[in-house]
Amino acid sequence: MTRIAIYPGTFDPPTKGHEDLIARSLHFVDRLIVGVADVKSKEPLFTLSERVAFLSEIVSGEDRVDIKPFDGLLVDFAKDVGANLVVRGLRAVSDFEYEFQMALMNRKLHKGLETVFLVPALHLTFLSSSLVREVAGLGGDVSDLVHPVVQRALGKKRA
Repeated sequence: MTRIAIYPGTFDPPTKGHEDLIARSLHFVDRLIVGVADVKSKEPLFTLSERVAFLSEIVSGEDRVDIKPFDGLLVDFAKDVGANLVVRGLRAVSDFEYEFQMALMNRKLHKGLETVFLVPALHLTFLSSSLVREVAGLGGDVSDLVHPVVQRALGKKRA
């Protein structure tokens, strides 16, 4: 049986923290679908197609990772791609309550869908996409926080 997991998020933009969770997820799944959520209410900095392109370049060469956009319920996306596991990152205790509620709701809507929580590498614990957007928007150096393709795109947005 192939173990298929989904790592969902808006990835606006993808960070080194996201890269860390993708790489570590591959230690316990056969295939990882990075589900790029189309959540217009969040008013993303980058379009859905840009975020998909960033992630595709970031994971190029890793044939066990697929990048797929989705909208709607995560449980429906999971059924569509045949996944029975969701991977989520927890940076701080404050993340836990929301993620716990979402995991329980997802399991209620899809009985066979389990959620696994991963903590980031210690040096990435503080990192979030919103923090990267803010620092980059104010002209700060984000080179050690994001992949070079994302860094270039953030520079163009600022210009």
